Amino acid sequence: MRRLAVVLLLAAGLASPALPAAGKTLVFCSEGNPEALNPQLVTTTTGMNAARPMFDTLVAFAPGAGSLEPALAESWEISPDGRVYTFRLRPGVPFHARGDFTPTRTMEAQDVLFSLERQWKEDHPFHDVSGGRYDYFRDNGMGELLASIEALDPTTVRITLTRPHAPFLATLADPFNAILSAEYAAHVLAAGTPEELDRRPIGTGPFLLVDYRKDVAVRYRMFEHYWGGRQPIESLVFSITPNPAVRLTKLRSGECHVMAFPDPADVAAIAQDPDLVLLQQEGLNVGYMAMNVTMPPFDDPLVREAISHAVDRQAIIDTVYGGAGVAAKNPIPPTMWAYNDAVVPDPVDIDRAQALLAQAGHADGFDSELWYMPVSRPYAPDGRRIAEMIQADLAKLGIRLTLKTADWDAYRLTLQAGEAPLALFGWTGDNGDPDNFLNVLLGCTAARTGGNNVAKWCDPAYDALVSRAQQVSDQGERTRLYHEAQEIAAAARPWIPIAHSVVFMATRREVRGFVMDPLGRHLFKGVDLVQ
Repeated sequence: MRRLAVVLLLAAGLASPALPAAGKTLVFCSEGNPEALNPQLVTTTTGMNAARPMFDTLVAFAPGAGSLEPALAESWEISPDGRVYTFRLRPGVPFHARGDFTPTRTMEAQDVLFSLERQWKEDHPFHDVSGGRYDYFRDNGMGELLASIEALDPTTVRITLTRPHAPFLATLADPFNAILSAEYAAHVLAAGTPEELDRRPIGTGPFLLVDYRKDVAVRYRMFEHYWGGRQPIESLVFSITPNPAVRLTKLRSGECHVMAFPDPADVAAIAQDPDLVLLQQEGLNVGYMAMNVTMPPFDDPLVREAISHAVDRQAIIDTVYGGAGVAAKNPIPPTMWAYNDAVVPDPVDIDRAQALLAQAGHADGFDSELWYMPVSRPYAPDGRRIAEMIQADLAKLGIRLTLKTADWDAYRLTLQAGEAPLALFGWTGDNGDPDNFLNVLLGCTAARTGGNNVAKWCDPAYDALVSRAQQVSDQGERTRLYHEAQEIAAAARPWIPIAHSVVFMATRREVRGFVMDPLGRHLFKGVDLVQ
């Protein structure tokens, strides 16, 4: 079957995907540039969604749901001690081709080993290519979790862990665990251009990459031999449009068919437009202001507590979110099973905030910077407006904030490098497990590796609870551990949690089959245009 698939690929002449095929083209108005096209190198939903058309993972979440289903692995077995996972790979899955590369085989176990070991092993020939940053892999502690990865035969992979890890299957469904072609990697390495693996990646997904122009578009073409079946649309375009008002204008004119994250102020008008369809759902997300605990004066718990009593979260939600959100008090949203509703948020109390600041030795306030996101996100529809409101709140304490930003890629890197004292950031859950928030955003590993713990907060007691919860299969016990961890985070205040938002998207009436996803994924497999 593998050889037959290769023959079909060669006969189809797929070695030159220079231009999109004629036929239906669906345009998605995306909110920003992906930081990379290889999902191993990204941490934002913008980057992950740009990679999704091209790649598959071993297991996947069902569209519009949180349940796991087979993908490149047809089935799997887990040992009784929870440490050994054996995957049976789907036979005959072809990889994409491009102008100077035509695959000679279909997906095999060696591709799984390459994809994981490239991120894991420092002596791997591709580990340092493209800067060697695998932040999501590291934030999840994968380097310490993996004991071995073995190809038992071409269609069987055995992964052994150093310890039981309850979220492991869900983590394998995250985009950073997409399966790349080891044969393509060998090809670009032999050509002396190993960075092409990341710059012009190929995968097994329903669409193949045509080109990417920063600030303009990512263009894809339907992959004729996708293992999941032929797609209804021939071409897919991510039109990069950071301004939500411009995205809506393009949607109304028909220049795009689906748009991400309209301004909440435009939601009512979209709902009344006969040519458009408004989509919405409660988001699995959190927006927050991180306080870098390695930078004075935010290393002082009294200062962080004072700021927490000064920021009016509800005013921000009413003004910026149009009421389409709830005030946050925990790092995870209230829709998640481990949410600790007993945590009591700090009320707005300027007198108490001033007293705490004076106790910390800053009765006259201080100067600092607040970084805000340059793009609209579901958990922060207007970063600058949120920053301005926080700036006004903290001015009441004599805290004088300079507002700063940068383009999305530079912004993310600044925060991850620990160079921003105060910063607006947020997260949309990728796999529905509390570990995806509590560990990835506040765990010690993510603080040390330049990852998504942008507060750089590391509490051994908190980390021990979250690590213990990874190793427990009983959900009740995991909930107890996560509840205690949330109480520690609430007392330490590395963040000012702001909001959990309702997420909006919009489509034109002619779009069929596009559904919102609770994990923040923009999925175009099976989507069609009907005139």
